[in-house]
Amino acid sequence: MIAEVVTKYPDTIPVFLEHGLHCIGCHVAASETVEQGAFAHGMDEKAFAGFMKALNKAVAKGGKR
Repeated sequence: MIAEVVTKYPDTIPVFLEHGLHCIGCHVAASETVEQGAFAHGMDEKAFAGFMKALNKAVAKGGKR
């Protein structure tokens, strides 16, 4: 779920914002997966792959809270 990702890995927040997913604080973030949120915001497969790469990089860089 999006909320779980941003809570455990706060370094991912800028990645969500840079990719147009401003839903990180939205009530839907608690029940929506990263993939669901991305596609709901109009992201295509290619953009999603880049988004996931950036998220994984942020997770690896920042560590877990």
